[in-house]
Amino acid sequence: MADFVKVADLAEVPPGEITLVDFQGDEVALANVNGTIYAFSDTCTHMAGRLSQGLLDGAIVTCPFHGGQFDVTSGEAVAAPPTEKLTTYRVQVNDGGEIQISSA
Repeated sequence: MADFVKVADLAEVPPGEITLVDFQGDEVALANVNGTIYAFSDTCTHMAGRLSQGLLDGAIVTCPFHGGQFDVTSGEAVAAPPTEKLTTYRVQVNDGGEIQISSA
């Protein structure tokens, strides 16, 4: 069974926004897409841009460095220059509004 760890409260990630959190020493971006939270590596696989500083449009985040895009729901690169997928994390939100993630 996966160990989920609290990383934020739901109120800290408004719809259409990205928030940076620490998860066991890794920088992880949380994106709120229409009320569903997705967690993924904050580092672009192309040139290490900070995705938490990028633009979220629906489920697509655009890297602020070179404009590469990723689908936050799957981590897949959807527009060049990146070609490698992002690391993604399992997410659960408990009844108290705690966002918890797990790498397993």
